[in-house]
Amino acid sequence: MTTIILLTLSNIFMTFAWYGHLKYRSTPLLIAVLASWGIAFFEYCFQVPANRIGSYEFTTAQLKTMQEIITLVVFCFFSYFYLHEPLKVNHLIGFVFIVLAAFFIFKS
Repeated sequence: MTTIILLTLSNIFMTFAWYGHLKYRSTPLLIAVLASWGIAFFEYCFQVPANRIGSYEFTTAQLKTMQEIITLVVFCFFSYFYLHEPLKVNHLIGFVFIVLAAFFIFKS
């Protein structure tokens, strides 16, 4: 559970680092890059421990798969609530296929 919580926190920071500046497109690019780097530092503060702790319980393929699924969930909330972009049916269908892929990664 610790790994999932840390991965979720890291993905929240990374989503803001990668996409948060899109809400402020008039801000100079250099400022956006520097702000994103600053935010990404905190992402790494959660991501590295998540992977280190998780590696005792999961394979690296499983860790990466968890991270991608968490990223999609975080991104859906971020996109809808922060950027005010609606999720479309084709997005959700694509995400379902990614979750199906995760099922096969974790299947013994």
